[in-house]
Amino acid sequence: HEKGSFTGAVSRHAGFLEQAQHGTLFLDEITEMAPALQTHLLRVLDFGCYRRVGGHADLPVEVRIVSATNRDPREAVASGRLREDLYYRLCGFDIPVPPLRDREGDAMRLADAFLSELNVRAGTRHAFAPEALDFIANASWPGNVRELRNAVQRAYILADDGVVRLSSQLFPQRPPSESAHTITFTVGTSFEEMERRILRKTLQHYGNNRRRAAAALGITARTIRNRLARERGMPVTDDEDL
Repeated sequence: HEKGSFTGAVSRHAGFLEQAQHGTLFLDEITEMAPALQTHLLRVLDFGCYRRVGGHADLPVEVRIVSATNRDPREAVASGRLREDLYYRLCGFDIPVPPLRDREGDAMRLADAFLSELNVRAGTRHAFAPEALDFIANASWPGNVRELRNAVQRAYILADDGVVRLSSQLFPQRPPSESAHTITFTVGTSFEEMERRILRKTLQHYGNNRRRAAAALGITARTIRNRLARERGMPVTDDEDL
C-alpha cells in the first residue's frame, strides 16, 4: 500500500507480490481465498501487473505462482468456492499429493524426523517403543502430516524413561467418517498392494489388535506379524496362511 492510503499507513509497504518479484509466491489453501481476492489474483495473472492500495499506477510483476489446497479443486469450482477461470489459469502443472495413509513408509520416516527434531531441541535421546512403530505404520492419519506431527509431540511429552509410545488413546475422539470401514482400489492395483492395504485397514479398525484383526481376516496373528516384519525388511517365520 501507499503511504497515507488508510489510517495507520504511515509509510509505503511492499506486499507479497512486490516482495516476490522475479521469484516464487506460494499461495496455500487457494480454495479458501475470498472471492474478491480471487478476482484480483486473476487480474494479476492475466495482465502481469498490480496496483498498490491507494496507488494510481499499475506496476509490472514477474512472479511464478505455486498454489495448494487440501480440497479437490474441481469440486471447489463446482460448489462456487473457486472461480473456474482462476482454476484453469493456475492449473498449468498439476501435482496431486496422495494422503499420508497411501504413501507407504512415509509416516514412519516423517515420525522419525519429528522425533529427532524434538530430541535435538531438548537435548534428549527418546526412541519409539516397538508398538508405537506398528501404530504409526497402520494408522490412517486423516489429518495427514499435521496430525502425525502433533501425535509425535504429544507422545514425546508423555514419554516415560525415554520411551515414546503412541496409541489411539492419545487422540481426541473423531466423528466416524464414510471411509472409516471401506477401502477403494483403482483398476491396476496389484494384489500385493491390495493385501497390504486390507491388512492395515483391518488393524486400524480393531485398534491395532492383531488377534482380532487376524480372526476377522481368517488368518493367524503370526501371519500378520510376518507381513508387518516383511514390510520393514525384518526376518520372518514360516507357516503363513494368507
